[in-house]
Amino acid sequence: MKKRVFSLFLSFIFMAALIFSFGKPAQAATPPDSRDLIPGIDVSQWQGYINFDQVYRSGIRIVYIRAGEGMAYTDPFFERNYTRARAAGLNVGAYLYVTARNEAQARSQAHFFASLMEGKTFQCRPAMDFEDLSGLSDAQIRAIAGAFLESLEKYTGSRPVIYSDISNARRLDASFASYPWWAAQYDTNEVSDTGIWNSWTGWQYSDAGRISGINGNVDQNRFTPDIYISSPAPGPSPGPAPENPRITVDYTIRPGDTLWSIASRFHTTVARIAADNRIQDPNRIYAGEILHIQTQNSRTDHARYLYYTVRPGDTLSAIAARYNTSTARLAALNHITTPNLIYAGQVIKVP
Repeated sequence: MKKRVFSLFLSFIFMAALIFSFGKPAQAATPPDSRDLIPGIDVSQWQGYINFDQVYRSGIRIVYIRAGEGMAYTDPFFERNYTRARAAGLNVGAYLYVTARNEAQARSQAHFFASLMEGKTFQCRPAMDFEDLSGLSDAQIRAIAGAFLESLEKYTGSRPVIYSDISNARRLDASFASYPWWAAQYDTNEVSDTGIWNSWTGWQYSDAGRISGINGNVDQNRFTPDIYISSPAPGPSPGPAPENPRITVDYTIRPGDTLWSIASRFHTTVARIAADNRIQDPNRIYAGEILHIQTQNSRTDHARYLYYTVRPGDTLSAIAARYNTSTARLAALNHITTPNLIYAGQVIKVP
């Protein structure tokens, strides 16, 4: 009797294990909204000088170009990348890295983005890259994203696409399902479910692609035809910028900074910074000094980093020594896998 009970007990455990192992539903995946997939990349100043003719010959047909960040910074390669990509026959889209911390800033950043696209013809939808979510609640994220998307569509006349990784996408809600989704997810054969979108329009499946015409890594994507704008036309003027109260940011001057570069970074003027900080000679500022800057942009990556263009003869170790940092940190910050291989014209992010 005891043996029979024990045998039944083992059978129960075995069956439970089978149910647990094989009875669990597989994690749901999100399919593309079309089987017609188009190869693409997205680029910014980090890729430096790009030979877009070679990019086109490699089979790429869509390129998304970073226009800028927030409402205070234009990517220094935006104009060049746009002109060269169009000339090479590529279909072009633009994206803005959003740094807004409230709805007013979101509307101002949408206006800034639209002003950068004014007069240019894009074949692909404008994209919102909103991934700096630190310190924000889900409600704040949804309010900021909603204000940015609604304003951008009003200014451009085109339905924007939302670029987001899986975890950040899940902080949105069903009210965003009407916007196409450009998913970012690596090292997988399919895009995970978010509970919001039934399909994706873009998939950034690698951040370490190697494409002819580009030195170093580049993001690789697959897009569906829904990424295209139905009737491409030169971007309209967004009109006057919305009112956005100015705030004061404390900025510590870094080696290599000039008052002009700082003013450009924070969307203000040299004269305004000089007056607010009682600077008599704008050509004489010193590393370590703190400037009080009035701006409409509360967060900017460029307050924490300097952007250095590599010159002939430069080495990463020499740049590191010049800016009191390490070669390893520069390599990690800029995704440089071979520190001995940098090239003139490459833009290096320096802490």
